[in-house]
Parts: sequence; C-alpha cells; structure tokens
Amino acid sequence: MPREFPVGLTPPDWLVRNLQPQVAPVNRAAVGRAAVGMALPLAVGLAVGEPEYGALASMGALSGVIGDTADAYRMRILNIAVPQLFGAVGIAVGSLVFGHGWVAVAVLTAVALVSGMISTIGAVASVSGLLLLLNAVVGAGLPMPGEWWLAPLLVSGGGLLVLLLALLAWPLRGGVPERAAVADTYRTVADLLAVTDRPEAYDEARHTVTQSLNQSYDLILARRTRHHGRSPELTRLLAQLNAVIPVVEAAPAVHLSGRPLPPEIPEGVRHLAQAVETGYTGPTGLKLPTPTTETTRAVDHALRHAADVVAAPDVDPRGIDDRLGRPAALGIRAARAARNVALSAASWRYGLRLALCIGVAQVLVSIVAVPRSYWVALTITFVMKPDFGSVFSRALLRALGTVAGLVVAAAVLSQVPRGWWDVPVMLLLAPLIPALTPRGYGYQTAAITPVILLLSDVLNHEGTDLLLPRLLDSLMGCGIALVAGYLLWPESWRTRVGDRLADAVADTARYVEGAFGAEAVDPPARARMRRRLYRDLSVIRTEFQRALTEPPPTGRRAAAWWPLVVAVERIVDATTAARVRVKHGAPPPSQAETVQVARQLRELSEGLREADVLYEVRTDLTGPSGSVLEPLRQEVAAARAIASPR
Repeated sequence: MPREFPVGLTPPDWLVRNLQPQVAPVNRAAVGRAAVGMALPLAVGLAVGEPEYGALASMGALSGVIGDTADAYRMRILNIAVPQLFGAVGIAVGSLVFGHGWVAVAVLTAVALVSGMISTIGAVASVSGLLLLLNAVVGAGLPMPGEWWLAPLLVSGGGLLVLLLALLAWPLRGGVPERAAVADTYRTVADLLAVTDRPEAYDEARHTVTQSLNQSYDLILARRTRHHGRSPELTRLLAQLNAVIPVVEAAPAVHLSGRPLPPEIPEGVRHLAQAVETGYTGPTGLKLPTPTTETTRAVDHALRHAADVVAAPDVDPRGIDDRLGRPAALGIRAARAARNVALSAASWRYGLRLALCIGVAQVLVSIVAVPRSYWVALTITFVMKPDFGSVFSRALLRALGTVAGLVVAAAVLSQVPRGWWDVPVMLLLAPLIPALTPRGYGYQTAAITPVILLLSDVLNHEGTDLLLPRLLDSLMGCGIALVAGYLLWPESWRTRVGDRLADAVADTARYVEGAFGAEAVDPPARARMRRRLYRDLSVIRTEFQRALTEPPPTGRRAAAWWPLVVAVERIVDATTAARVRVKHGAPPPSQAETVQVARQLRELSEGLREADVLYEVRTDLTGPSGSVLEPLRQEVAAARAIASPR
C-alpha cells in the first residue's frame, strides 16, 4: 500500500505545479542539430590549436539551439538569425567595457533597460533582448580573445551554423511545415467535434483549437506579407484554414444542444486533415449523415464547404479573406512596435525592473569579491524574462535545476581530461537541451548548466573550482531577482489579471452587438472579433496558469478567479452558437434582448476593474424562454454570480 503524506507534510499545490514536468514530444531533428552545431565548433577550434575560439563559437551555437523552436523554415530564419545580431551587439558592447569598473555597471544597467523594453514586443524580440543582455554580461565579465570584433564574429558564426543546419532540408521540404500546421488544426477541430457532449473535455479541446488556429494563422499570414497573390500554395492553405472556421463556429451550437454528433462527422474532418497534409486534390468521398436540426445543418453545411475547398486544385487569391487581417509590411510593423514600446507603461515597468536587478547585481559584485561574478547577472537575465513564466517560479526552478546540473558538471570536469575528449562529451550533453527544454524551465537549466561549465572551463581552465562559485552566484542571482524584481514590484491583481479580463468582457459586449445589434457587422468582421477574443482569452488563461504556480496570496486568488475565465469563454461560445442558429433558421432575437445582454456584460466589465476578491450574489436575467439568446443570458448570469464585486 503506497504511503501518504501526513496532513502537515503535504506539499503545497503551487510547489507541486512548479515541479510537475510538462508532457511534450521530443524534436529529434533539433536534438541532432544541437549535437552537431555545438560539438563541431569545438572540434574545429581544437584542430586549429585555438580551443578558446571554438568555445566562443559553441556558446553562439547554444543561443541558436535555444532559439531553434520553429517548424517552418522562414520562421527559423527569424527565430535564430535576428537574435544572433542582437547577441553580437551585446558581446561587442560588453567586451568594450570589460575591466572599466563603474562604467561597466552603468552600461550593463542601460543595456538591461533596453533589453527589458524590447522583450515585451513579441517572441523573436524577447529572445533578441535576452541575447543582447546575456552576451553583454558575458563580454563584460570575461576577457575575450583577440581583437574586439573577433568575439562577436565567433559567437554569431556559431549561431548561424545552427541556422544552416536547420535550413538544409528546405529545398526538399519547403511548405511541408505549413501544410502540417493547417492539417493539425483540422485534427484539433475533429477532436473538438468528438467531445461536444462532454463539458470538461469540450473546454480543453476548445482551448487546443484556439492555440492551433493562432499558430496556423500566424505562420501562414507571416509568409503572405511577402507572397500575397504570388504563392498558389499559400493561398490554398489560407483558403483551407478559413474554410474550417465555420466548422469551429458550429461546434458551440452542438455543445449547447447537449447531443453528441454522429462519429462520421469528426472522422470526416480527420479525412480532410489527411488530404491537406498530403496536398491531395480531388473527390474527398465524404459520407455524412442527413442533418435533422439547426445545429446539425450548420455542421453539415460548414463541413461540406470545407471539403469543397480542400478538394479544389486552384484558388483565386482575390477571393481569399484574411480572417485575422493581413499583417502590415515589416517596416510598418517595426515602426509601430518601436512606438508602442516607447509609449507603453508595461514595457517601461518591466525594463526598469530588469535594469534595477542588473544594477544591484553589478554594484554588489563590484563591492564584494565574487569569483566569476558575471554568473549573478546571467542568472537574473534568465529568471526575469516576462514571457517565460512567473519570476518566483523561475527563480525556484533555476536554483533546483542548477543543483542538478552541477552534479553532472562535477562528474564531467573531474573525470574528463581537457582536449579532444570535450568533443564527444559535448555530443552527449548538447542534445539534452532541446530534449529537456519542453519539459520545463528547471529541466532546461539542468541541461544547460553542464554545457556552459564545460565551455567556461575551456576558456578559463579552472576545472571543478567552477562548481561552488557557480552555485553561489546562481543563488545570489535568484535572491536578487526575487527581492528586487518580484517582492519590490507587487503588481496588483487587478492590473495583472483583472483589467485584462475586464477588457475581454467589454470586447465580448461589442461582439454580441456585432452579431445581433442594430448595426451588426459582416461575417468576416465577426470572425475577426471572435478570433481576437479567443486569442486574448488564451493569453489570460496562460497568465492564470502562471499565477497558480506562485505562493499565496497570488496563487489563491488565481484559483478563485479561474471559473470566471471559463465563464467568459462560454459567453463567447454562446454568442457564436446563437449566431449560427439564426443563420440556419432560428428566429433572430429582438433588439431589446441584445441591448440588455450587452449592458449586463459592460456592467460586469466595470465591476471587474474594481474587484480584488470575489463572492457570490444572486443575479437574474429574464427574457423570452424560446429565444436563441436564452443560453447566452444563462452564461452571463452565471458569470455575474461569480464575479460581482464587493
């Protein structure tokens, strides 16, 4: 019989959430690229008698391995090449202020401010900001071999080697990742249709569909900014992606009906997914049951339309509507992002937090003699990334991952002689980084730590003397991040989550008016409103999940507000379901009903802006019992019952 923890020794829920590994597949190609990309520069450096040069190039390759996360080849260029440019600038700036005392402190603090602000733009900018600060810290903390320009060149060369390896199959597999992404979206929709009668499974499947649609649209539309109207393959993929949207819109109506769909319907969607992935055009041979209700007619109509689009060999690009809105040109987006960063309170707040932490760390190591002091700032740089998770959780996992990584590093540094033996060791250690990174930040830290220590030993020849300073510096960095970057910046729960959720509820009110109001918008505009809503709710859901990993009171508040996030998602679903029912024969609601529901949602939005705690109250919404808005009224009443403020 398994042992159980005594009540007093049961680990808290937030700690269990932090330590629980995530389930994710291993990218075997990325594992292979990591092994070759990091071991090859080391071998070349040894062959030419300059192991330090090889170690620097391997450090650059490590940055490329961390950024090697995209499936599409064009996205790999952005994810790896752009951050390498910022990394080269960082190490050049850092090496120029090496040994300059307080000048180095001021420069690194300024770099941290810039790094923090640009990190709020997006995923690629976040990694770019990370490498800018990371390499600046390394350059300011370690003497670089050769002229000032050599270290940036070697580091960039290592990262570009990983990029080259990532692009080798492009001539043979161009377009395959994009087709796979759209096909995967079809499969997630099939899974959604298969669980419409199971509420808990439906909510999770709906969230998965939202994520898949976001990824597919981002991937396809990002490429179409340069290829719109000129790439028949991309035009066809976008048409196929648009065609599955009506199927997704019909799913909430089926869910609210409470009756399962015939198994032939989700199987039919999976059949279309296979056709999309293989590029098949021709008769799909779908065998669908005869529809008998408004909801099944909606599904049947949407699915037959999707089948026609998938089967069509040619698509007219002039008839394709970008459901999320085609992104602007790169230059326009860059200028817009720069303006938003300069004027955004959130970007300044995060930049100042990061600058304060780096400044404190640099002042501390300038006053107190700390061996290998640059590791303190390196730890802070990794822990303080805003889009990588909670600062508290990352500090905890960083400390635990460092301890685990030091155990491996101790065995390597004590038993493996310097020289050519470092190459096979790197061949074994480097693949662990892409293999363990999807499991969680603690696992990534445990994989990266022995690799960094091995490369540091090549540069400094300190062996096992690196281990204790590495642990102490990491713990110091985690402590500074927790105090100066977390405890001293107690962002209110309302600012962090409540305001975001209130904005989503207000947007939902506009969505209801756009669907049924006196000035209802056209279907493409409604689709864009709904997609933006689900995208925003997906971000809010992620923020809640991060908050659940923090200790009380933040984690406790997140658990209390979580039902409200689900309630708002159901309100959006109920609105979409009502619109689908009206399209397929149900009587439309009156304007008075629409105005009432929108007003209640706006009142809910305003209440959320003022609430820090929740308690249940009685809420009544009345209207015609047979109206298509009756399920929507019920969901709004449930949300108000959850979230009425004191």
